Amino acid sequence: MRLIVVAFSALMVLLSGCGSDSVAGPPDGNIDYRQEMRDLVIELGTYARGINSSFIIIPQNGQELVTDTGESDGTPSEDYLGALDATGRESMFYGYYNDDEATPAEDRDHLLGLCLLCEQYGVEVLSTDYCFTHSKMDDSYLVNEQYEFVSFAADERELNSIPNYPASPYNENDSNITDISLAENFLYLINSENYSSKQDFIDDITSTNYDVIIMDLFHNEESFTQEEIQQLRTKQNGGSRLVICYMSIGEAEDYRYYWQNDWSVGNPGWLESENPDWAGNYKVRYWDSDWKFIIFGNDESYLKRIIDAGFNGVYLDIVDGFEYFEEQ
Repeated sequence: MRLIVVAFSALMVLLSGCGSDSVAGPPDGNIDYRQEMRDLVIELGTYARGINSSFIIIPQNGQELVTDTGESDGTPSEDYLGALDATGRESMFYGYYNDDEATPAEDRDHLLGLCLLCEQYGVEVLSTDYCFTHSKMDDSYLVNEQYEFVSFAADERELNSIPNYPASPYNENDSNITDISLAENFLYLINSENYSSKQDFIDDITSTNYDVIIMDLFHNEESFTQEEIQQLRTKQNGGSRLVICYMSIGEAEDYRYYWQNDWSVGNPGWLESENPDWAGNYKVRYWDSDWKFIIFGNDESYLKRIIDAGFNGVYLDIVDGFEYFEEQ
C-alpha cells in the first residue's frame, strides 16, 4: 500500500509541473549567487564601456559583494570593486526599517564598514536616506559628509518629486561635473508620475543645480530622447552635470517594454515570485542567459537603449537579489 501511495504522489508531482502556469523549481544549490551577481555587473560594465569608455557603473545596495564574507573585514573582491565607479546605498542612516527613523546601530555599522571599504578602493558612495523631518534631513547630510559620502535625503520613498527642503541642493556649486568623483550632491527622481509630460519633467530638473540626476529611461512608457537628455546635462547656473539612468537587473518589471503578456511566475523559467513590497516586480534568475540578453549585450537590450539615449551611466538596482536565492 505504501508503494502505491508513493507512486501516486510522484505522479501528481510530475503532472503538477506540466502546463504554462507551473512555478519555477528551486534554484540549483551549486550556484554561487553572490559571484553570479558580481559577474553580471562586471560583464554589463565591460559591454557598456566597449561602446562608451567613460560610461559610469553604479550598483545600488548589495555592498556585501565587495568582500568574500560580506563583512568589511573580509578579503576584498578586487575584480568587482575595479568594475565600479560608485556604489549606491539606501537607508544607511535613516529609513532602514521605517521612513524617518534612524537606522539601528548594528545595521548602520555593518553598512558603514562596507561603504568605507568601497571608498578605500576609489569607489564613490552615493547615500540615500529616507527621512522627512527637517532636523533628520539635516543630520543625514551632515553625517554623510563626515564620511565623505555624496548624499540625498529623500522625503518620499516613491522618489517622485524634488524635495522642498533644503531650498537648494546640499553643497550647491557651479562646477562642471565631468566625473562621479567630482559630485557634491545628487537628485534621485526615478518616478515621473507627478509630471504631465516629459518637457515638464525636464523644465523642473533644469531649474535646479544638482550635480547628478538619477532618473528613469521612460516617462509614461515613452523613452527620453538623446536631445532631451542633453537638455538635462546643464545646471541652472551653467555648470555641467551627469545624468544617470536607473535599471533593475535583479527583478523584471511588468510595466517595461520587454514584458510579454503571457509571462507568469515560472514562464519563462527564469521568472521567480513577485516582490510582496512592490507590485509588478518579479525576482529573476539573473544568471540566466535569456535574462541577460534582455538587459545587455545586443542592440535591442535595455542597456543599449540607455546608452543610445545619451546617459552618462547606469544605476543598477536589486543587486542584492542574491539574498532572495540564498534564503530559499
